[in-house]
Amino acid sequence: MKLAFHKNYFIAAVFLFLVEVFIAVFIKDRFVRPYGGDFLVVILIYCFIKSFWNGSPFRVCLYVLLFAFLVEVGQHFQLATLLGLNHSELARVVIGTGFDWGDLLAYTLGVLTVLVVEKYICRLPNSNDLENAP
Repeated sequence: MKLAFHKNYFIAAVFLFLVEVFIAVFIKDRFVRPYGGDFLVVILIYCFIKSFWNGSPFRVCLYVLLFAFLVEVGQHFQLATLLGLNHSELARVVIGTGFDWGDLLAYTLGVLTVLVVEKYICRLPNSNDLENAP
């Protein structure tokens, strides 16, 4: 595992975090807040991880998607309640309170968007390319 700080990914992660806070505080609809937020959160997590780790985009996306799916399954089993955090507004926002198949779709679309951007727009090298660079 190769650790290194990448300023652009970190800036993107901070920007996406601010967008997520804006959505959570000011948007009260039935599409942008639940699905747009879920779409963006996997991109936020991806950018945060890539801020510090040179993992390949596919590998990082796979880990992020697995994490998001596990959180969603935790919502199905009322993880916040099981942990005794159901009275904490912050925990309810971060962990979530209800399973939704649409959330899984939003996470998947977010990760696919990252892969497309990385491959066709950014064309950033993956970790194997970095190790073999002169």
